[in-house]
Amino acid sequence: MSEHFDLVVLGAGSAGIAMAIRAARHGAKVAVVEAGALGGTCVNVGCVPKKAMWLAAELAEAQRVAHEVGFDIQPGALRWPDFVARRSAYIDNIHASYRKRFDELNIELVGGYGRFVAPRRIAVGARELDAEHVLVATGAHSRRETVAGGELGIDSSGFFELRACPRRVAIVGSGYIAVELAGVLRALGAGVTLVARGDRLLRGFDHEIGDALAASMRERGIELSFARPILKVEREADGYALHLADGAVERGFDELIWATGRDPNTRGFGLDVAGVALDARGFIATDEYQNTNAANVYAVGDVTGRIALTPVAVAASRRLADRVFGGKPESKLDYANVPTTVFAHPPIGTVGLSEEAARQQYGDAVRVHRARFRPMLTALAGGEERTLMKLVCVGDDERVVGIHLIGTAADEILQGFAVALKMGARKADLDATVAIHPTSAEELVLM
Repeated sequence: MSEHFDLVVLGAGSAGIAMAIRAARHGAKVAVVEAGALGGTCVNVGCVPKKAMWLAAELAEAQRVAHEVGFDIQPGALRWPDFVARRSAYIDNIHASYRKRFDELNIELVGGYGRFVAPRRIAVGARELDAEHVLVATGAHSRRETVAGGELGIDSSGFFELRACPRRVAIVGSGYIAVELAGVLRALGAGVTLVARGDRLLRGFDHEIGDALAASMRERGIELSFARPILKVEREADGYALHLADGAVERGFDELIWATGRDPNTRGFGLDVAGVALDARGFIATDEYQNTNAANVYAVGDVTGRIALTPVAVAASRRLADRVFGGKPESKLDYANVPTTVFAHPPIGTVGLSEEAARQQYGDAVRVHRARFRPMLTALAGGEERTLMKLVCVGDDERVVGIHLIGTAADEILQGFAVALKMGARKADLDATVAIHPTSAEELVLM
């Protein structure tokens, strides 16, 4: 005998939890089906533990800077197991907070793997759940290269199982995850080589930001190896060996990390039974309201192939819940001008159009403003690394359509300026704003 719910959610990641909570607050009877830990990728093997490791890496670099400016200290190594214990306790608290909210809102958490056995009917073990509405929020998983030996090494999830810093590590990839892990491991003492199939970092970002990051990574001692596809990986006595397409063999890595992208979790959920269509890339196809082609079945988050960011998944889910259960029929997420940060070393913040994209769209109407400078602490410590700030503007009134930052505090600076861009700010609006001195952020209103 089946049990009836207003909403059944497949997946307790950021998207699934956000819709479940918002729908329950609107009065819906909700069940969430999840076989793993609450919070999905972000909380368990993504944003949260990644940011924790980035903070540890920042502290490692801060020790060295403190020594340079006159503090009588000698930089020390991270006690990795101790830090992991703190990181795990922090994540446990997040799990507990989710359970508390579920209990307060009478959301039923159903442990196990759910699959469609009929349109809007979900089987979980021996139970069957009927639903007026179903959200598929099953996320994505790490991808590896399909080469001989591609099963060797670890992926980004495996990174969080490390209990010591590798001596020498090879990271395969050139996107968010690759550059973030490279920066963290280098700051914590590893020798790092990043091997990329393409010819640049962070493809899709403004090219000057990627170039500036590459320069900073090299300055930190990270070896960048571009346009070198891997043909084969082997395990040898002294570590992993990477056989490259140019005939070279890179040897002696005691750890190998694959960071070559993510694929959607669409298998094993009976999506075909529900008639849910996938797009050409294998993601669930949705319209601007998160509807799939199947009636009353929705999809949000990484499984859809849209912008793969936790705040995007949360915002889209909440708006979907408001539309379905909250009496707001036009509620949907605007996917334009979403700000994002890459927790590299140094960090990156970006929102809006890159210069390349702006010129494709607006041609000669584009005007670019830049500022390059040494942050105050860097200069005091005798460092040479420079922050780059870039405004991409359009038209005679110079409407700001892109803001791109790389340097100390870029991750924190961007949020407020992203609001200004979203509201249609002109460069004259920035010029009219009094600077806060001495800060890095002031450079954005002094160009």
